[in-house]
Amino acid sequence: MAGKKVVAADPGRSLALLWGSHAKPGRSGLTVRAIVDAAIELADANGLEAVSMRMVAERLKVGTMSLYTHVPGKAELTDLMFDHLHSDLYADVDEPSRQPGWRAALEFIAHRNFEIAVRHPWIHEIPTMRTALGPHITLKYEAELRPLDNLGLTDVEMDSVLSLVLTHVLGTARAGAEQLRTQRDSGLTDEEWWRQIAPVLTNVMAGTSFPVAGRVGSSVGEHFQAAVSPTHALTFGLTRILDGISLLISTRDPNRPHSATAE
Repeated sequence: MAGKKVVAADPGRSLALLWGSHAKPGRSGLTVRAIVDAAIELADANGLEAVSMRMVAERLKVGTMSLYTHVPGKAELTDLMFDHLHSDLYADVDEPSRQPGWRAALEFIAHRNFEIAVRHPWIHEIPTMRTALGPHITLKYEAELRPLDNLGLTDVEMDSVLSLVLTHVLGTARAGAEQLRTQRDSGLTDEEWWRQIAPVLTNVMAGTSFPVAGRVGSSVGEHFQAAVSPTHALTFGLTRILDGISLLISTRDPNRPHSATAE
């Protein structure tokens, strides 16, 4: 079955909304900020699919049509939600740069992004290839690039380094969000689930032709008391990624002029 088609927002309308005033109330007393907050609450509770102009209006106890005087539709509302979600990611644009070195800065950035993506799992449903560049997303990008400046990397390399880290973060955060959802839906913690399945797994795997898979899988389950640990995956992968970035930086001359293309 084909997935539901995502209706794209009008770029011009989204940008005007994103960079406009969100606190000024209309004749109904509504504000864009109130609409966005209500939509985020709905998405946090039931996923992005549950967000509609009608459901947001019901949550705000207003008529659906009153929302359209502030936001043209769900596509533009989704852009606003995504941007607002990052409004308090950092205390200010230089918070990542205040960490002790570029490596600590990227670790700080990774953990902040991981936390927000696990806390708001609907973020994974939003296509990000053409994200509308609102004020908070733009500030986030600026804040996350600054620790990489003046390391001898080209501009493209700086962006690639950041993308590499954030792609890893979003992948592990997706697993973290799924883990929390599974625990909630099943009523079992990972440890409780593992205690139930471990004896059965040991029994059915005994004498099979999968000795390595059985040994490693059992070791992982016993170590984490779960099938997987997203936080371990985040830290383990991030360390390996940062080691590679460190090697790249070590080959660069800090006094080398920045350019838009890597050699």
